[in-house]
Amino acid sequence: MSGAAHHAEDAVWRPKANPWLIAVVVTIAAFMEILDTTIVNVSLPHIAGSVSASYDDATWTLTSYLVANGIVLPISGFIGRVIGRKRYFLICIAGFVVCSFLCGTATSLGQMVVFRLMQGFFGGGLQPNQQAIILDTFEPKKRGAAFGVVAIAVIFAPAIGPTLGGFLTDSYSWRWIFWINIPVGLIAFFAVMTLVEDPPWVKRDKARFGDTDWIGLTLIALGIGCLQVMMDRGEDEDWFSSGFIVMMAAFAVVGIIGAIVWLTTTDKPIVRLSVFKDRNFAVGTVMITGVGAVLYSGAVLVPQLAQQQLGYTATLAGLILSPGAIAIVVLIPLVGKFLMPNVQTRLIIAFGFLLIGLSYFYSSLIVVPTINFGSLVVARIFQVLGLAFLFVPVSTIAYTTLPRSLNNDASSLFVMLRNIAGSIGISLATAGVTERTQTHMAYLQHYMTPLWAPYNELQQQLRGALTSLGYVSGQISQMLPAQINEMFIKQASMLAYRDLFVYCGVAAFCVIPLAFLFSPTKGGGRGGGGH
Repeated sequence: MSGAAHHAEDAVWRPKANPWLIAVVVTIAAFMEILDTTIVNVSLPHIAGSVSASYDDATWTLTSYLVANGIVLPISGFIGRVIGRKRYFLICIAGFVVCSFLCGTATSLGQMVVFRLMQGFFGGGLQPNQQAIILDTFEPKKRGAAFGVVAIAVIFAPAIGPTLGGFLTDSYSWRWIFWINIPVGLIAFFAVMTLVEDPPWVKRDKARFGDTDWIGLTLIALGIGCLQVMMDRGEDEDWFSSGFIVMMAAFAVVGIIGAIVWLTTTDKPIVRLSVFKDRNFAVGTVMITGVGAVLYSGAVLVPQLAQQQLGYTATLAGLILSPGAIAIVVLIPLVGKFLMPNVQTRLIIAFGFLLIGLSYFYSSLIVVPTINFGSLVVARIFQVLGLAFLFVPVSTIAYTTLPRSLNNDASSLFVMLRNIAGSIGISLATAGVTERTQTHMAYLQHYMTPLWAPYNELQQQLRGALTSLGYVSGQISQMLPAQINEMFIKQASMLAYRDLFVYCGVAAFCVIPLAFLFSPTKGGGRGGGGH
């Protein structure tokens, strides 16, 4: 068939099933996978106890999943070209369900790590394929609304994960956090099998197994795998004071730089970095890394503050995130319907980052030792409102001028960079809290002296309070240093969280000018790219 005939065939192709039905069923599969990355966190102490492992060792069940997931993400486009995208998507769903069942039946830490590794390999193909299928199913002017469905999964799943994980673990068993995937996965599998089809340009874009770029694959596996290990284990291993983390960092740098050099010079790369020649896509990936870092760092800072400093349970800490997620679900369709057709997309994106920056500065002002549940919920809602102006507009404009034959590779890289940014955001946030707490403790130490009048007043107040509770002088003298030290650590920690919120706000403001590198389009752009 000639190029003109191909062009004509592509132009008239439409999916046989309802596009919105397709968007929902492929998003169910992706939602299941994204949920799995956060639902496990809350249940980790229970898993550790069941498999007779320490909490620190049990965290390898998280690391193994992220490593496998990170390696598969960039190469999922190539795998789809070899075996067919729909077939690969179905294999990923089936494999993910089987591995979820195995994770739920694991009786040792070794089994759990291996099953989670396998689950990560299959899960890695779900998000990029979901995004590529939606890109090809919808004509460009309707992509914004379709990406709204994707956004609900990406933003809502991490928010409800800890709450759902806590509920299932407390009410039933930690094994149900994995087994809950089985009915969801089965529904998604049969729905995808019935409704989804590969468009003509995907069927033509075939690759043979013999074409596999093994050098590129090895460098990607080395670079991304070691980067994920470094980010996930860094805090536990005390970062670069650990030889293991230094080694992981060195391998990550060698692997990633080597992969970039190789993939841009070889004839048949396993992932086509030529997608970055498209300005909108290149700027879009920078923006989505900003969105990923902001989304995940905020999602870890607020519950961590609630649990470690305010004594909240895991379920209650998770509930702080849920109202924000619900607000996003309501707001995203409104942004897509009323703003995107009428306002330049880059202005919406700039406003989104401005809103996030302001929200983090607001959060830094209200964080005090006496902050209540309601204030935390309001702060979190304010933090995530900006995402309603970011995720769909960035995802839509990134693909406006990209040839659709590159959608598979572009989706793989887009999702991979968002996830890596999330890992980096989480690691920097947790490490930042530790570092800033130590800094503030060193500074506040100067005021812990009888020569400082407010310190003496605090001692008198505490003595009076303990005396009124019936303690005698000897007991009070023993209890006083511990109480003052506890208050001292809490004050330093609160100041650390305030610092981190300010840093997040500044980072959001720094991204705003980049929004103006996008072309000045509205809605779905100028037509979604050619062939």
